Amino acid sequence: MTTAGNLRSARADHQVDIAGVPWPTYKLIALAIGALVLVVVGVATMSAAPAVLSAAAATVVTWLALGSVTSAGQ
Repeated sequence: MTTAGNLRSARADHQVDIAGVPWPTYKLIALAIGALVLVVVGVATMSAAPAVLSAAAATVVTWLALGSVTSAGQ
């Protein structure tokens, strides 16, 4: 077993295995929100810069907010 295998959380119901690596669901939700913001802002502005910057900001804010909520709940 690798070292990464030892880092699994006791709450396996809040993880999704992707290629054998457990990902917390809040990270996947944050990435999905970032992708949605990227597409919406990209279509609305027809410019890559605002789309990428707003998608990155939305992803980081969601990732940190949901991460702090889930860690406080454990």
